Amino acid sequence: MDVLVINGPNLNTLGTREPEIYGSTTLAEIEAGLVAQGAAAGLEVDTFQSNHEGAIIDRLHEARADGTRFIIINPGAFTHTSIAIRDALAAVAVPFCEVHISNVHAREEFRRHSFLSDLAVGVMAGFGPQGYSLAMAYAVQRLSAAGS
Repeated sequence: MDVLVINGPNLNTLGTREPEIYGSTTLAEIEAGLVAQGAAAGLEVDTFQSNHEGAIIDRLHEARADGTRFIIINPGAFTHTSIAIRDALAAVAVPFCEVHISNVHAREEFRRHSFLSDLAVGVMAGFGPQGYSLAMAYAVQRLSAAGS
């Protein structure tokens, strides 16, 4: 596995959930685009979505064993609440980029703190679904520079 894309709670409702904030692109469309973008660069991309914190942690633990070299994660609301996901990312020690469709810094105060950002190699926020492809472009560049 080269790149693992993880999406947290409620992201399975993209396309219909608050389109004024999140747009009309579905998660399936985002994931298909990322898989194609990775494939064009010769990378294998796996996607995973769960509304359950433990399932996300379990998938992060699997990333250590399956050879994942980079993670793109939109942890959704777990960004602001989950020390457990933070600890899993630290334990796995795979570089990752944190992605948010909306600009979390321009929203409610509680959304302005991330338990993950200080561990991330980068954070994409407010670029809509394009934030994922920007994060994938970075992953492609980083993995290419590492001699993939």
